[in-house]
Amino acid sequence: MIKTKRLDCGIRIAMEQIPYLQSVAIGIWTKTGSCDENSRNSGISHLVEHMMFKGTEKRTAKQIAEDTDKIAGHMNAFTGKEATCYYIKTLSSNLEKATDILLDMFLNSKFDKDELKKEKLVICEEMKMIEDSPEDYVHDMICEMIFSGNPLGKSIIGTPSSLKNISRNTIKQYIADEYTRDSIVVAVAGNFNEDEVCELLQEKFAVLNPTKEYKTYEEVPHESRFRVKVKDTEQAHICLGTRGIKLSDDRYYAFSVLNNIFGGAMSSRLFQNIREEKGLAYSVYSMTSSFSDMGYFNIYAGVSHEKIIDAIAGIKEEIIKLQRDGVTDEELSAAKEQIKGSYIFAQENVSGRMFSIGKNLTLLNRIYTLEEVIEGIEKVTQDDINAVIPLITDIGKYSAAAVTNRKIALKKYVVS
Repeated sequence: MIKTKRLDCGIRIAMEQIPYLQSVAIGIWTKTGSCDENSRNSGISHLVEHMMFKGTEKRTAKQIAEDTDKIAGHMNAFTGKEATCYYIKTLSSNLEKATDILLDMFLNSKFDKDELKKEKLVICEEMKMIEDSPEDYVHDMICEMIFSGNPLGKSIIGTPSSLKNISRNTIKQYIADEYTRDSIVVAVAGNFNEDEVCELLQEKFAVLNPTKEYKTYEEVPHESRFRVKVKDTEQAHICLGTRGIKLSDDRYYAFSVLNNIFGGAMSSRLFQNIREEKGLAYSVYSMTSSFSDMGYFNIYAGVSHEKIIDAIAGIKEEIIKLQRDGVTDEELSAAKEQIKGSYIFAQENVSGRMFSIGKNLTLLNRIYTLEEVIEGIEKVTQDDINAVIPLITDIGKYSAAAVTNRKIALKKYVVS
């Protein structure tokens, strides 16, 4: 059973007890990400996440790592478009010590100037790594294009020039403005005592400001864009993307099932046609990403440079076929089973449970139980699928990006 509670200090806590386990995961979520940034501080959310591991008033970076190892803990963090999460997984008997480490980092990090200089260099190397990974790079390109003019189009990692502008004072002010009690959710899953967890957290966040100013944005309509990055790579990497649906959309489950049928599994149409039948790509798939206010649908293929045109033609062939014929009952049934299986497998560890309840409460202000999710998937009908098919079958609404070793008329091959 999942319980939620607002502590006296104002933060919300989501708790899911799994008493038959001997482990627990606790995560501190803040509704702060690259969407909260501007051109001057682009990448600051990601930089703050890195700096949280670089030492506090009572622990050096090495001591944070050592103290985590002493309790058989696994600690990490990630920054997204709309939220940042710091988490630790450990044995249930070590929850108090794990929580102390996590809270110390979250509330007492020093943001040492010398460490800040070094971490900026580390992130610049991370930027180079992404650019040297053409699959990652093309995904970043298509997301930026689909959400051009919208905060979701902003880079999570920032740029070298934007990082230079971020000082220790800038970070401290950003945390004061964005890491507020009303934006924070603590998620706990595993074997633990609810009262003890609440007691561990009760007064700790009082040092943070109570509220933040939530930004509002005008929705910028998507306009098709096309971009080619010429780079000496062994393979061409292509993305075709269009707007999708938001997290709270009633069509969310139907859209997920449609994606699975189209390109989300080895038995999917894209995989079977582009890879198995035509032999054009080793990796080909489609994916959906949903956020609070909108989302996108993306098709990826990694092909030889000489096969770009053939691959795009094959993808368009499947889009046209989907628009013309819809999906079969057999495909619908198999896709629902695959999605249910993937979701259940992800929930069979405490970290997966913690991520699920933490994200839901942070971004949707409610938690969907495992039973609700399974029911939502099972209820998807042919009519539901037919209602979302038009979202991905208008080729005129697609943007496209490619990383390849030559200039190509990408727009011509996509829209013609």
